[in-house]
Amino acid sequence: MHDDRRITEQRLDRFVRERILPAIYGRAIPLQLSSWDVPGEPVPAAEAVRQLFTPQEHGAPWGKAWSTKWLHLQGEVPQDWGMAESTSVEIIVDLGFNSDVPGFQCEGTAWRADGSIIKAISPRNYHVPVKLLGGGHSVDFYVEAAANPDVAQGWSFAPTPLGDKATSGDEPRYRLGRIAMAELNETVWELNQDIWTLSGLMHELPMELPRRHEILRALERMLDIMDPDDVAGTAAAGREALKEVLGRPAYASAHQLLATGHAHIDSAWLWPVRETIRKCARTFSNVVALMDEDPDFVFSCSSAQQMAWIKEYFPELFVRIREKVKAGQFIPVGGMWVESDTNMPGGEAMARQFVEGKSFFLKEFDVECQEAWLPDSFGYSGAIPQIVKEAGSRWFLTQKISWNKVNRMPHHTFTWEGIDGTRLFTHFPPVDTYNAELHGRELAHAERNYRDHGRGTMSLVPFGYGDGGGGPTREMVAAAHRTADLEGSPKVRMGTARDFFTKAEAEYTNLPVWVGEMYLEMHRGTYTSQAKTKRGNRRSEHLLREAELWCSTAAVRLGADYAYPQAELKRLWQLVLLQQFHDILPGSSIAWVHQDAERNYEAIARDLDAIISDAAQALVGNGSTSYLLNAAPHSRNGVPALAIAEANGPGAGVKVEESGDGFVLDNGIICAVLDGNGLLTSLVDHAGGRDAIAPGQSGNLLELFRDTPNEWDAWDIEEFYRRNVTQLTQADTIDLERTPLGAVVVVQRKVGASTITQRITLDAGAKSLGIATTVDWQEREKMLKIAFPLDVRADRSASETQFGHVFRPTHTNTSWEAAKFEICAHRWIHVAEPGYGVAVSNSSSYGHDVTRAVRTDGGTTTTVRTSLLRSARFPDPEADRGEHTLEVSIRPGAEIADAVEEGYRTNLKPRFVTGGHSVEPLVSVSNPAIVVEAVKLAEDGSGDVIVRLYESLGERSAATVRPGFEVIGAMATDLLERVAEAPGVTVGERSEVELVLRPFQLVTLRFTR
Repeated sequence: MHDDRRITEQRLDRFVRERILPAIYGRAIPLQLSSWDVPGEPVPAAEAVRQLFTPQEHGAPWGKAWSTKWLHLQGEVPQDWGMAESTSVEIIVDLGFNSDVPGFQCEGTAWRADGSIIKAISPRNYHVPVKLLGGGHSVDFYVEAAANPDVAQGWSFAPTPLGDKATSGDEPRYRLGRIAMAELNETVWELNQDIWTLSGLMHELPMELPRRHEILRALERMLDIMDPDDVAGTAAAGREALKEVLGRPAYASAHQLLATGHAHIDSAWLWPVRETIRKCARTFSNVVALMDEDPDFVFSCSSAQQMAWIKEYFPELFVRIREKVKAGQFIPVGGMWVESDTNMPGGEAMARQFVEGKSFFLKEFDVECQEAWLPDSFGYSGAIPQIVKEAGSRWFLTQKISWNKVNRMPHHTFTWEGIDGTRLFTHFPPVDTYNAELHGRELAHAERNYRDHGRGTMSLVPFGYGDGGGGPTREMVAAAHRTADLEGSPKVRMGTARDFFTKAEAEYTNLPVWVGEMYLEMHRGTYTSQAKTKRGNRRSEHLLREAELWCSTAAVRLGADYAYPQAELKRLWQLVLLQQFHDILPGSSIAWVHQDAERNYEAIARDLDAIISDAAQALVGNGSTSYLLNAAPHSRNGVPALAIAEANGPGAGVKVEESGDGFVLDNGIICAVLDGNGLLTSLVDHAGGRDAIAPGQSGNLLELFRDTPNEWDAWDIEEFYRRNVTQLTQADTIDLERTPLGAVVVVQRKVGASTITQRITLDAGAKSLGIATTVDWQEREKMLKIAFPLDVRADRSASETQFGHVFRPTHTNTSWEAAKFEICAHRWIHVAEPGYGVAVSNSSSYGHDVTRAVRTDGGTTTTVRTSLLRSARFPDPEADRGEHTLEVSIRPGAEIADAVEEGYRTNLKPRFVTGGHSVEPLVSVSNPAIVVEAVKLAEDGSGDVIVRLYESLGERSAATVRPGFEVIGAMATDLLERVAEAPGVTVGERSEVELVLRPFQLVTLRFTR
């Protein structure tokens, strides 16, 4: 029996390969070709078609990496072509595809001579129907061919120069394939889809099921009926032989799959942003063409940024998309500006992802997205449920957690509870891919894998080529129709994500609950890779905070004498949000992408510094007094939060004593002892009298680790990195500098080809010791961390995340805990035992690890390490090489409140302005536990003042919020500044707002002027 089955399957495979596929296209004739090579970056179609095109040889090599060639295709359709029943005429365009994988090699876009886009050309989607060219028998159109190189190289993870245009070389990377006019036999094409569906289903059915053998015999009868020498003439008979097995309905208990068209296009990754813009046009023109052919086809588009590019660069296509949105086929989903990383963006940035994304979709399409859509981000912060709900959305979708290396998520449909207690209906598609083709293997896997059988009956399947783009194909749509009601298969129905969530929420009411972050047990290196990109993000977030605060203050205080730069701030926010895409901020893109990001960050900083300077100067007026701008939510040097005033003096000064070859620094608040190698051997806060550094150990310990992950170089850190470490205990030089504010110990070291200079600073009045590490980093496959072994028995660490913090165990009792050997923290991490804690803050680092060890004296050492630098070789072989400055501070005797304050202090550097008067804060909060995250003017241009606050300590906190300007009313709103219910918020007289907030609760207030 098995031999019989195997013989039939071999026969079928060969018959399809050698007979059916070649017969899909019958008669064919070559087209006349001419071409024009774009000398630099891509140009619009209207410009390209005006150029001088010269004769182009068929089969010729073309395309150095990242170049563009325009082809002009011309010919005449023979009079008798397409006249027979079930035939049509198409143009076949093979640009020299070197595999059948779209999106990771050369790509093309077909254009009409009038500059309107037709559709994309890629492997598995290389046809252009003649009917799309405008009618008649003349063929005359253009193909924009992009020579995007295969950076992935078969996922060998080998270093390659292809990711940088400057090093990618000049040799042609492709050779033109078949470019011809051909007659499509639609019956043969349909037969091929029948076979593909049935064969895929058959191979997934258990051997003992009769259904498997019925399909096998039907395929066998089809092979017997068909004439291998006349496939076109016998295809109809072949289809008839399969009709009965294709027509049998699915079991009543079959799992239901809602299939929604999808193309997860990475906004930058193994290609630059400029190429993503063209990928979007290719993909979206494809899906619009599919919609014209099939009214049942629905496509989900998740990124407002990508639609904004289409509106700007391809307005004719944007108009067509808008029509399909109205028709209910092209569906905006997600409501974010980009599918961002969620581990590293700050709280306000995550909020703005939804503000900008949902506002765009509402304005352009009158659609409010109800689902957050993040299939491919590298883990999900525990703050996301609250942010999603505050944005007015109801549901969440992810896929990436299926990549976990050790632990499987226990459910596919569940309630996700965030750090503040907000709960969010969440789905994790059991198909385990966001690039499904609707193959029998995928459908069967989705049904088998679904972990909520007996409670839920349905799951979602996003189908279409993604990452590099391409989207759904006509073959996938055909598969969806064939599996709508097919015995042995789940029931597949095309529809929208909203349709799925609405039905799933209604049928599955008593959901299991997942509490806290959804940590991805992979890609932990993304917290550290490409340090300059991460530094740019952190700096930009805080510059935007300053700019909005001072511009709002100026607009309120100065009235008509100051114009709030709303459009410019929006532009800069959108540019920052783009860089937070989940392959840019995580550092997992090619060199070109990160070069662009760093240029963008420099421009953002210049523009925001100018905006801040202009607003501050307008506020303080003319004069010669120096004022401190305190944009932090806490008072600083005698200046109230969110105010501009003269700063207090630096305090009593810093005493410095020599100790052997090292130094003792003491400002009366803390005392730090540094040995002759610049290692921190003692750190005491005078109030408690306790040394934070573990006995016999040293902080400020730089450690160099071997960093050779099994795969995914820029993405991954493997647990075994810890087994190979070099501690940099020797200093080349150590010197002391005195400054007006205190003292600095300067330490220089050398490791390998890299040099390291540290400036260890204690200022008068400071409660923390600052360490700035400047590295000329020339290592490869190494990771640099800075360690602080602390005399603290901490069973958990607290790491700042958006609008709060998350606790993680420091032990490894379970596999879930052991998997978190590298964790993400924002501005600070805190470890404590009852009555005593230590905070370590940073200026631009996100990766950390916390370990515990019992000493011989019986005490416990809790070591906090901040990851400073990596040096991965793929996809950017020069990643992180060059000069970096990374700052940390360590604050002994610190509570969580101190850690929160220290995080802002480290990231909001003192800024001074010379003028004539101080400026009172626009808003004050009576309890520092409730932190002001943003002050801005309303998005609608009304001039209302928006204040975003959150409870920062993880406890129930009360406060009064007082506006420092005349208002006529106040209200709580959602993130989009629409009136909303907010538990614990009461508006009192004079529009003062009384808050009683649950732990980590986020509140947005709107004050009407």
